[in-house]
Amino acid sequence: MSDSNELMLVVSKLKKYIRAKAGMSTGSSAAPALSNIVRQLCDQAIENAKSDRRKTVKDRDFTTSD
Repeated sequence: MSDSNELMLVVSKLKKYIRAKAGMSTGSSAAPALSNIVRQLCDQAIENAKSDRRKTVKDRDFTTSD
């Protein structure tokens, strides 16, 4: 299993995106916070796939409340 403190994204790409999009810097706590959000989304997607009796997580399993 994956370590719950492991980063789930490429920090340099996150920083580059934020700098390009808004001209802002990225604080050191942003990457771990975003990794936790990604982890939660993955956990929910896994449950959605299980509910459909699949062993493959698909794009449709990632839902957002827009």
